[in-house]
Amino acid sequence: MKLALKRRFTCSFFLLLLLAAACNPQDTPGALAHQQGKLYIVTTTGILADAVTNVVGDRAVVTALMGPGVDPHLYKAALGDLQTLREADVILYNGLHLEGKMGEVLQKLARQKVVWAAAEGLPENLLRRTPEFQDSHDPHIWFDVSLWSRVVEHVSRKLQQQDPQNGAYYQQNTQRYRAQLDSLHQWTKEQIASIPAQQRILITAHDAFGYFGSAYQIQVRGLQGISTVSEFGLQDVSSLVNFIVDRKVKAVFVESSVSQKAIEAVLEGCRQKGHAVKLGGTLYSDALGDSQGPAGTYAGMVQVNVGKIVKALR
Repeated sequence: MKLALKRRFTCSFFLLLLLAAACNPQDTPGALAHQQGKLYIVTTTGILADAVTNVVGDRAVVTALMGPGVDPHLYKAALGDLQTLREADVILYNGLHLEGKMGEVLQKLARQKVVWAAAEGLPENLLRRTPEFQDSHDPHIWFDVSLWSRVVEHVSRKLQQQDPQNGAYYQQNTQRYRAQLDSLHQWTKEQIASIPAQQRILITAHDAFGYFGSAYQIQVRGLQGISTVSEFGLQDVSSLVNFIVDRKVKAVFVESSVSQKAIEAVLEGCRQKGHAVKLGGTLYSDALGDSQGPAGTYAGMVQVNVGKIVKALR
């Protein structure tokens, strides 16, 4: 049965690629990049696209499959995505099962194309283990800015090997951007430290902020697990409500890429127990904000998140 399903998936996958190839327009980003003699890089998330853009500048063309507010845990590649991926010179994904629904597609593309996982450049001892998935790690590595800086360096080295004629330019951009990330990391430390220690508790819809908690000394709790694929029940809500009431937590947060229903249930549970916890705002967890907004870049996303957390908890 499993073999039949695998064969069916393989046939369907390559049929979609053929269909995508049959309707290949000449004005796609990939086609235009190749006409200009530039590398065409496709990333899964906007967070990765921002990192790559800071490295390559205008010497390559970068496209992200997932836009603002898209949950990468649940995302499935559509026909248009397969067309985009087919044109790519380099495909970059986060890894650590973040793009869980795209795993087989990425594996099959790796047989034909250059496909990298951003997380593969990090030593295992720096990764956060999770009991949710056996033999796996928390994929939300961008929430520790210093860790994300290492990812940027790793991606830059790979791109310099892939595009050596622009290698020096990429390295120069990388050094400048990593200096900015170092400043952002220190700023984030200082901002979170300004919250009184007993109030330094971050409650979100799903457990995406673990690296943030470890890096910036703030306790983190999420209603759902590491992946939004996991479900929560009444016991999970009750446990989190009791924790919030016992610790007198001032605010909880929703996320731009996750349904608000989970947190709404927690807010209602707190009200029933006589604890007036407020909604601290919407945090950007698995996706950037609108490209024209303040959270449209990685650095902007971090600054917006930290600003909301400090304002609500201090």
